[in-house]
Amino acid sequence: MDTKLTLNVDSDLVQKAKLYAKDKGRSLSDLVEMYFKALTHRKTISEEELTPKVRALLGSFKVPAEFDYKKELADQLTNKYL
Repeated sequence: MDTKLTLNVDSDLVQKAKLYAKDKGRSLSDLVEMYFKALTHRKTISEEELTPKVRALLGSFKVPAEFDYKKELADQLTNKYL
């Protein structure tokens, strides 16, 4: 069932989005709906899909909630290559 949704968006952005949708042969509503689906789609990986080695590692360590893996990765790569 479709539901009407009202959004407040910058008018220039709306015009650009409409042109983009037209260029792709789709409606703006369709693009927004597909974006929302992509945002809310969560594929869960079942344990059956994991290799035995990866399954053995599950729960082997806990990462603090404030851990920034991107920063840590960048720091480690900097140390390795510089």
